[in-house]
Parts: sequence; structure tokens; C-alpha cells
Amino acid sequence: VGPCVLVTPNETRRKQLQQSKLSFAKKELDDLERWKKEHRPGPITLVPQRLGGNESEAQVRQNQQMILMQSKYQKKHKREEYVKARKAAEEAEILKKKAIQREKAERLEVKKRQEEMQRREMFLEDQKYKTNELLNRLDMGLPKSDSCQIANPGPESTAWKRSHAYKQALWEDENRRLEEMKEEQQRKAELMEFKQKQEEEARTRAHQKEQRRVNNAFLDRLQNKTQPNDIYQPGYTG
Repeated sequence: VGPCVLVTPNETRRKQLQQSKLSFAKKELDDLERWKKEHRPGPITLVPQRLGGNESEAQVRQNQQMILMQSKYQKKHKREEYVKARKAAEEAEILKKKAIQREKAERLEVKKRQEEMQRREMFLEDQKYKTNELLNRLDMGLPKSDSCQIANPGPESTAWKRSHAYKQALWEDENRRLEEMKEEQQRKAELMEFKQKQEEEARTRAHQKEQRRVNNAFLDRLQNKTQPNDIYQPGYTG
């Protein structure tokens, strides 16, 4: 590092610069104040005129109070109508869901009954097949006679008759049970159809009743509007 030279500050030069800066700032402030005074707005002069409407202050206050009350009643009425419409929509949606669930339950019940009937038929067919197979095995071990009249029927012919009678009884019992199942299924279908018809008639009657009520209310309102007010005039007979 080389040698350094220390230069002493010039106090006179520093003071001159500070004085020049202060004088320049003061000049700018004076110019700003002079410009504000020159551009100051003058007094406002307005032509006197009558303000307000033809109504008094009390009447205006009364009208404002009435408008406020009407707005409150309108808001309350709108809120009640909104709540009523929302409840009606919710009830309609609940009834719709209940009807759908009822239809699903009825279809499921019909399907279960059909499956149960099919299972019973399959079980009876299997039982019939096994019974016939058993009787056929029994018949194969018995001698067959072509004559219709047997003087002294033996134990073999008696056993064959018994097996034939048993087979015939099983066949008749099976046919009888199938017929009973078909009749029961038909009765259930007729009962369900009758129930649906009754529900449809009840809904139709309720709709007609509601329509008559609405029509009667409309006619009553129309009659009240068209009814003369001066019923106490001479010549009025009631």
C-alpha cells in the first residue's frame, strides 16, 4: 500500500453550498405560496330558489313509514311463499320416492313368488322322476299278465296294483298341487290388480275433489267481486 494524502475540508466552501441550497428551497416555497394565493377560488354566488316538493315534511315521513311497512310485509310474504313451495317440493319428492320404493317392493315380491313357484315345480318334477324310477324298478321285478281277469290273484299282481295305485295317487296329488299353486298365483295377481285399480280410483277422486274446491273458490271470489255494494237501496229484495 502506497502512501496516502489527507486533505483537510474547506469549511468556507461547505457553508456557501449549504447557504445556496437553503436559499433555493426558500425561493421554491415562496413561489408555491404566491401561486396558491393567485389561484385561490373566489366566492360562490348562487341564485336563491325554492327547494323541496309540494308535500309537507310530516306527510313525507308518513309515506316513508308506509313504504317501509309495505316492503317488510312483502318480504315476509315472499319468505312464506318460498318456504311453502320448498315444503311442497320436498313432500312431492318424498311421495315420489315412496311410490318408487313401493313399486320396487311389489316387483320384488312378484319375482320372489315366481322363483318360489319355479323351485316348487322343479322339486315336484324331481320327486316325480325319482318316484317313477323307483316304481319302474319295482315293476321290472314283477311278472306282467295280459289277461284282464285273474281268478286267483297272487301276491305279485296285488303288489303291482298297489304300485300302480300309488303312482296314480302321486300323479293326481302332483297335478292337484300344481293347480292349487296356479290358482293361488292367479288370485294374488287379481288381488294386486284390484288394489292398483282402487289406488288409481282414489287418486282420481282426490284430484277431482281438489279441482272442484279450486273451481268453487274461484267462483266465490268472482261472485264477491261482481256483487253490488249498495244492497240497501230501495227496491232491493234480498
